[in-house]
Amino acid sequence: MSADNANHSSDDDQHSAGDEYLPSESNRPNPSNRIPLPFEKPIVELEQQLAKLEAKPNPPPNIKEAIRNMRLEIARLTREIFDHLDPADVVKLARDSHRPQTLDYLELIFDEFIELHGDHAYRDDRAILTGFAKIDDQKVMFVGQQKGRNLKERTEHNYGMAHPEGYRKALQKMQLAAKYQLPIISFIDTGGAYPGLGAEERGQSYAIAYNLREMARINTPIVCTVIGEGGSGGALGIAIGDYIAMLQFAYYSVISPEGCAGILWKHARHADLAARALRFTSRDLLGFGVIDEIIPEPLGGAHRDHRRMAMTLKMSLLRALRQLETIPRDKIVQRRYDKFRKMGQFEEAATA
Repeated sequence: MSADNANHSSDDDQHSAGDEYLPSESNRPNPSNRIPLPFEKPIVELEQQLAKLEAKPNPPPNIKEAIRNMRLEIARLTREIFDHLDPADVVKLARDSHRPQTLDYLELIFDEFIELHGDHAYRDDRAILTGFAKIDDQKVMFVGQQKGRNLKERTEHNYGMAHPEGYRKALQKMQLAAKYQLPIISFIDTGGAYPGLGAEERGQSYAIAYNLREMARINTPIVCTVIGEGGSGGALGIAIGDYIAMLQFAYYSVISPEGCAGILWKHARHADLAARALRFTSRDLLGFGVIDEIIPEPLGGAHRDHRRMAMTLKMSLLRALRQLETIPRDKIVQRRYDKFRKMGQFEEAATA
């Protein structure tokens, strides 16, 4: 990553990914400060016991053996718990602020990032980051949603919930990529598009619908990855792609579990029931043909090892880009259209 200072006083300024765009050491999540999720508590208790044993100076052979056995037990228990997570637990994990976010991946995966700002009309929406990037020797256009971790970051990025100008910005940069025949990489991580009055007044639903139509027509490869939350049209507005992947413990849904519970059962306390009914986990969606790949997370989730998660994701992106390179440009739009037309199952019956 280059470390030039950025000045984003105008919509179309181009910047190197300076320190203000990357998570500083102080902003990176500290695992010791993380409150474990309910299903993680048995693992954390064993890890605390292990830490006490490992802290003993010059441990005798029996303690060393106990340490080895406890490490094996922690790995076994972690695998057992995470292999059988309830969909509601997957949602909690996908929303965990300690998971790597878009800015973390920009630092760990990409060799260069030159940010592009603005929508040529209103303002620069920081919920969506766009710019030229380089992954190994491959130049790409990058689009990604950023939530933020602390109050300052979440205020700047609006918790990853974009306004219409964010979707216009994303589409303009994608069209720029097509002009220069650059593939597009899109990271999805949002609870949904921003539902505020200003966003609605400026045409939120139209902006998303317009993106869906125009992304379907963009004549360059598009690789989309759901890295956390894939919430409704807010996610879909940058997720019409040729190759769609999800991290193992992400979710991708037409509505949040709380929203679904509020509509069907009139109260958000039924969110767990809604989560099971919505069938939005990576395993479900791979079976339905909505996504093309489940990207495995480190044992215990992506928050456990950002660097390992980033390297696994990088390999997936490079494989997808190489695969899409072999498709002639004059066929890629039709292939994308066919891909989405195949989603879902329909039954037709003659009427009496």
